[in-house]
Amino acid sequence: MRTGDITSGPGSAASPGEITRLVRDLLEAWNTRDPELIRTFYAPEYEGVDVGQAKPRRGPGDVARTAERYLLAFPDLRFGEDDIIVQGNRAVLVWTAHGTHRGQLMRIPPTGREISVLGTSVFTVEDGKFTSGLHIWDVAGLLRSIGLLPEL
Repeated sequence: MRTGDITSGPGSAASPGEITRLVRDLLEAWNTRDPELIRTFYAPEYEGVDVGQAKPRRGPGDVARTAERYLLAFPDLRFGEDDIIVQGNRAVLVWTAHGTHRGQLMRIPPTGREISVLGTSVFTVEDGKFTSGLHIWDVAGLLRSIGLLPEL
């Protein structure tokens, strides 16, 4: 696995293959549970919206802090790639996260329950780094998995 860099030079467009590799390398970084490695994939001007967060994340530092929160809540968190679609400098990643709720998340104390959550992330890539992201995932499914919402 590499850090979050594509070999294209400044201002040059990355190929679909390079962007796919960058997204897969990011998944691998998450699966190694290393917030400092995760942060290397993001540009200083990164802005990301996550339906599980009250406000946008800005810059690699915010991303690393968010990663730390999720990894503390789910120490065995693992992301699987369900699909990747690349068009131009944008990538859509469909993912499934698995883990055990062993730490506080969203002010919810640990339940010890296993979760499986489906999500989609849309990234914009410029100069080999993620510059924007939109992360939409099944928050209700997470809450059901940990026993806070009834089954429908």
